Amino acid sequence: MSEGEAPTEPAFPAAGGCTCRAVRYRMTSRPLFVHGCHCRWCQRESGSAFALNAMIEADRVPLVAGDPDIETVDTPSHSGKGQQIVRCRHCKVALWSHYAGAGKTISFVRVGTLDQPDLLPPDIHIFTASKQPWVMLSPDVPAVPEYYRRSAHWPAESIERADALRRQATD
Repeated sequence: MSEGEAPTEPAFPAAGGCTCRAVRYRMTSRPLFVHGCHCRWCQRESGSAFALNAMIEADRVPLVAGDPDIETVDTPSHSGKGQQIVRCRHCKVALWSHYAGAGKTISFVRVGTLDQPDLLPPDIHIFTASKQPWVMLSPDVPAVPEYYRRSAHWPAESIERADALRRQATD
């Protein structure tokens, strides 16, 4: 593999954490799906052109260090339902979010907090209608102006995992 080239199949578990290293976590499996979100809310919250979030079952992101060092911050969202951002209590780095629509069973892990963030390139770019005009997207990655139908883009295994999570929630 040449420098800068992302691997085709990342190895898991994958470790990550905050800047001050007080909080460490492990993704125990490949995420369900990775969003490059270009909405204005994500631009504002990330302080960048877009957010890169790996959607994964919350129980597949155990903390390995720093349990008392995290804090959950309620913030508004474009949907009006809000989101909860899990941050390091010390350096304030956002590690993952829980959006109201997905609940606490799904974590949206900030890919940039992984020790090897290049392991998880986006599976799709969303809300590209508001992307910064100087951001050039690869023609090899799906891009949609707003959101999308999961059945049209997610791999079958990820759909099965998400459906199993929904079934567990209703049991």
